[in-house]
Amino acid sequence: MPNNPHRGEIEACLDGTPYRLCLTLGALAELEAAFGDTDMLALAERFQSGRLSARDAQRIIGAGLRGAGHDIADAAVASMQADGGAAGFVDIVARLLGATFGGGVSPVLPEAGAKGGSDTMAHSGPGSASPAPASAEGRPITVPFRGTP
Repeated sequence: MPNNPHRGEIEACLDGTPYRLCLTLGALAELEAAFGDTDMLALAERFQSGRLSARDAQRIIGAGLRGAGHDIADAAVASMQADGGAAGFVDIVARLLGATFGGGVSPVLPEAGAKGGSDTMAHSGPGSASPAPASAEGRPITVPFRGTP
């Protein structure tokens, strides 16, 4: 199932099955409603912050699946597994936002073995001490709309 990056599509493996994901205009409207944002710019600014909860990731992946034509509810996404565990979900969200907005989120996961980790993906940007992570394919992940006034 080849993806079409010109249409904002990505491919992701969930529960061992390859899926196409796409944040269509309808999927973006769904996310605006879910997050209480008033417009796409507010939605993009939310994603640009780089701080996304596990629930946010679940909503984004669910909207991307539905945008690509899969009838999968967020509750079903919550029980799915991604290659690479939590980092795999971070990669999916980063690639999907990157395909949609022309960049991606640069999440920083809690260090392995760290106590009190959260379900939040934090931004790793300029001046950050943490190196930017790479996707599962080894590509660097950047923030959408970086440098936009």
